[in-house]
Amino acid sequence: MSPSVPLDKNKAVLLVIDMQNDFVRERAPMEVPAARQRVPAMAALVAQARRTGVPVIYTQHVLYDEFDVSPLETTQIPHLRNGGMRAGTAGVEIIDELAPRPGEIVIPKHRYDAFYNTRLETVIRNIRGRNVVDSVIITGTVTSVCCESTARSAFMRDLRVFFVDDATGGFDDASHQATLATIDRVFGKVVTTRQILDALGGA
Repeated sequence: MSPSVPLDKNKAVLLVIDMQNDFVRERAPMEVPAARQRVPAMAALVAQARRTGVPVIYTQHVLYDEFDVSPLETTQIPHLRNGGMRAGTAGVEIIDELAPRPGEIVIPKHRYDAFYNTRLETVIRNIRGRNVVDSVIITGTVTSVCCESTARSAFMRDLRVFFVDDATGGFDDASHQATLATIDRVFGKVVTTRQILDALGGA
């Protein structure tokens, strides 16, 4: 049996970071095969969160054709200047397997950190009542980029971070493991899907 985690499900939200077509589908502009492989784990967490009343919050990484909203990002990843993750396209839509239900929050973002210049913090601070939420469960992709950036930012906002090892997908195992080591040492707690399912009340 997996060790229990100190998570109060009544004070938690589940974040699903950037599980959109342009990261997950084969031959997508920013394809992350590990994210695709971990969809079943994420789907199990989403389903259990819904069953137990834990809010599910999604993010989408969005760029524009009209102007370069993230010029340093496209400098680092030049092929994104020519397409991918464009507003209004199927590429930014959450994959069908994890599709948001009516009423669930989807947060567009233009930076790796999902808190930066978005309404995410306002939503978290109020979605279960004023300042009720004290913990975020982080799933999605990319482990070492948007997931890690968001985890660090959550910690800086005095939110407890539960980073789900087998429900986050990285570019490669080395960067994934490096993020897990950093998070577990100074920014939160690295957990498994099984541990979170148990903390939320079982499968």
